[in-house]
Amino acid sequence: MHQLSGLDATFLYLETPQMPMHVGALHVLELPPGFRGRFATALRKHIAARLPIAPVLRRRLWWMPLNMANPAWVDAEPDLKQHVVEIRLPRIDGHGAGIAELEAEVSRLHPVLLDRSRPLWKMHVFEGLAPGSGGVRRVGLYTQLHHAAVDGQAAVALANALMDLTPEPRVVAKSDARRPRAYKLEMTEMLRGVLGNQAQKVAEIVRRLPSTVGTLKDAATQAVAGGALFGGAKGARPGNLTLAPRTALNLSVTEGRAFATATLPLPELREIGRAFDATINDLVLMLCSSALRRYFSRRRELPRKSLVAAVPISLRAKGDDSPDNQASMSLVNLGTHIADPRKRLAHVMAATKAMKSTMGSLKSILPTDFPSLGVPWLMEAATALYGKARVADRIPQVANLVISNVPGPPMTLYLAGARMLSNYPTSIVVHGLALNITVQSYDGSLDFGLMADAQAMPDVRELAEALLVAFDDLRSLPRPGEPDPDAPAPSLVGLATRATRGLTGAVTGAVTDAVGKVARTVVGTAVDTAVAQVTRRPRVDAKPRGGARKGPAR
Repeated sequence: MHQLSGLDATFLYLETPQMPMHVGALHVLELPPGFRGRFATALRKHIAARLPIAPVLRRRLWWMPLNMANPAWVDAEPDLKQHVVEIRLPRIDGHGAGIAELEAEVSRLHPVLLDRSRPLWKMHVFEGLAPGSGGVRRVGLYTQLHHAAVDGQAAVALANALMDLTPEPRVVAKSDARRPRAYKLEMTEMLRGVLGNQAQKVAEIVRRLPSTVGTLKDAATQAVAGGALFGGAKGARPGNLTLAPRTALNLSVTEGRAFATATLPLPELREIGRAFDATINDLVLMLCSSALRRYFSRRRELPRKSLVAAVPISLRAKGDDSPDNQASMSLVNLGTHIADPRKRLAHVMAATKAMKSTMGSLKSILPTDFPSLGVPWLMEAATALYGKARVADRIPQVANLVISNVPGPPMTLYLAGARMLSNYPTSIVVHGLALNITVQSYDGSLDFGLMADAQAMPDVRELAEALLVAFDDLRSLPRPGEPDPDAPAPSLVGLATRATRGLTGAVTGAVTDAVGKVARTVVGTAVDTAVAQVTRRPRVDAKPRGGARKGPAR
């Protein structure tokens, strides 16, 4: 038994029919040549062989007595027929389905809550997809994993356990130990374990309190002095800690979802990043900024104040692939109020730099676990009240949307022998933040998954297309040091003015040089003459030859 951390359990307490708390991805898979049968059957067999190295797939929740503390994970054997299901897509005009139909299926399935009596994951295999080049059979795959079990990096680690680098799946050693199908624990033992766990967490908080207070003080002083949070004088710095303008995205969410995808070439983005000294994360935020500006401008709903993005920050140590949540949230000013794309890119880069500066010092003290006695009751009640009272419609917001960039595998991966062609993330929207844009790199591409509340943004496909336009605009920006082809051509008057100024400057410079030379000559001659006279003049106290002292020299 392993009790959930405070952060992991929070995703359970926040979950409602309006806010499902599972993440996942939409994949398009190309089946091996000559594949026959149902891919769902092959996938179940494949997962059964990988369960020994995928513990997140073989554990379920065990609730504490009276729900007085965080639940625990216990071992459980998943019924793969319940966790891997097949869905047949309808034919469109006599042809196989495409990406639009897959997006519609994800929009329909994403609001459905996972069964908490089972391991918190599910896979949907879509048959009936249009074949690829050469008539190769393809299927779609939509995966769901509860956020209480994994964060973005943990999901990547799970994918590495399930997938292979070649069409031929690698052999995984079978576990000798038999996993129990039922888990029983006496009430006394559970209470003893809960109380002991809570005491340890309280003691850890008390032990770290002095260093935590010192770190917070130093970080606050540094952030305020440098303008990293609030911005410098007269807006010279992009302030990240500010109230976000109200938009159609900052409302209480409903039970409906709208999902769209987009793909961009990663090598070209890296080349653009090198040219502008920008990271991939900078460019992702810039692309989202440009797309949002275009989307709201077309509706005449673009706020004068910049939109603000909530950006997850990983707290995971390098090499840590444990299946739990180790992340926090920061804020980034997107600069959507800036029309000039070059200035907006510079703004976004400065904002991310300020965010990293602030979060860098806080990263070590941000908690992922905390005491939970009584927390389940309090959080579940507060979440229900928050949604039913539509509090998000009335209070100011610190962010407009969530943007997350998760590094993915750089090479081609295979699942049960099928080649994975795309990897579109699916994530969470919550009250007040009705849009989530999650990005993951894969095999030379950058795949965008846009999840929106269906009422707040039913036309999320238009925003996905605006991302493609934003990329074209970004790639056409003149590189630093290059002339701007979009700069207005100079007028004849302007050319004449600049020519006159240049000529005047040249004449003035020539005259100044000539005068300087004359002055230096005159001054030099005068100095030389004075020095010569002084050196030839006899000293006042010198005695004349002949012995008699004469009067002072005149």
